[in-house]
Amino acid sequence: MKGIKILWIAMVALFITHNSNAQDETALIEKVKQKLDQVHDYVATGRMKTDVAFIKAPVGNVKMYYKQPDNFRLIREGGISILPKGGVTVNLNTIMATKSYVALFAGNTVTDGFPTKIVKLLPINENNAIVLTTLYIDEKNLLIRKAITTTKENGTYQINMQYGRYSNLGLPDKVIFTFNTHDYKIPKGVTLEMDEPLTDTDRKKMQQKNGRVEIDYASYTINKGLPPGIFNN
Repeated sequence: MKGIKILWIAMVALFITHNSNAQDETALIEKVKQKLDQVHDYVATGRMKTDVAFIKAPVGNVKMYYKQPDNFRLIREGGISILPKGGVTVNLNTIMATKSYVALFAGNTVTDGFPTKIVKLLPINENNAIVLTTLYIDEKNLLIRKAITTTKENGTYQINMQYGRYSNLGLPDKVIFTFNTHDYKIPKGVTLEMDEPLTDTDRKKMQQKNGRVEIDYASYTINKGLPPGIFNN
């Protein structure tokens, strides 16, 4: 935790030094956010593939619910959803929900074949659960192609997005979510899906590998309202 705070202080100093660039990057972030804000709520269906060491989780159907500003729920057929706490959003709206931040231009690159601008977001409030988010923004299409988020409690995770049918609303056709299993806490019940209980050696091996979750979206129902109490369970 001390190391995270030192990082936060260092990044604040860096952002203040480069404050002259902040206005342009903040304007770009706002344009992306305005595009995402067209979606007040959605229900999405898809298929989820999980690759986490020592855990058997076959490809399964999923249903996802979202409502502004940052309500999100994923339900997997069979009841087991293997995503680390804090990363269950798998959705950019939650990342963009932070209103108080400093933005810094960090270069240009190519992401999945698309020219992208790298923008780092640092929440102004040091008590924010998110320490730093790095966005790879397709400025021409106002789409986020990749996001890397560092949190205080749940490590660092990365989201890669591929777009198609719903790109005009900033909604992806495919999401690839990767995270360090060192920070992954196995939820109750998942041990039943393993061949054998984890040994200390297994856990050490697990900490050296990344977990990976892929979601292919089949459909979205957008701005039609949601079932009452869907986020209460």
